[in-house]
Amino acid sequence: MHISTLTQYTPETARRIRELLIQLSRSGKDKGEIPEQWFTDIINSPWHDLLIATDDDGKIIGLACMSVIMGPGIRKNAYLEDFVTDNQVRGQGIGSALWQEMLNWAKAHGCQNFEFTCGHGRETAQQFYKSKGAEIYDTNFFRLSLNDSAN
Repeated sequence: MHISTLTQYTPETARRIRELLIQLSRSGKDKGEIPEQWFTDIINSPWHDLLIATDDDGKIIGLACMSVIMGPGIRKNAYLEDFVTDNQVRGQGIGSALWQEMLNWAKAHGCQNFEFTCGHGRETAQQFYKSKGAEIYDTNFFRLSLNDSAN
C-alpha cells in the first residue's frame, strides 16, 4: 500500500474515486460523474489535497479529501470532507495509515485542529475516530444550498 497526493487527473481516477464515494454515501451516486475541473481545482490549490491510498497494482483503495479553513477566530484548521476505504480492504490498516497521513498533512499546513463531521448511523466510523483520540464537538451543522433560486 502507498499513500500519495493526487497530482494528475485521469478518467480512470475519476471513475474509481466515484466508486469509493458511492461506498461512503448515497450522495456519491446521486451526484453523478465528478467533473475534471474539480480535480484541477484540488490539484492546483495550496489549501486542498486529495490523499489517495493505492494497492501494489496501483488501484485506489482509499481516499481522504483535506482542506485548510481559515478565520480570524480559528486561525488555521484542517478539515476532512470525504474519507473512505474500499469495503474489500477494511480492517487491513488502510484507514489508520490514511489517518496518520491526514494528521501529517494538517501539521505540515500549520493547522491547530483537525475537524470533520460524521453522520448519524455511522457507528463504525465514529468508533474509529474515537479510537484515534477524536472527541465530539458539540455544535449544530447548517447547510444552505446556493443553487436554489429562492436564495
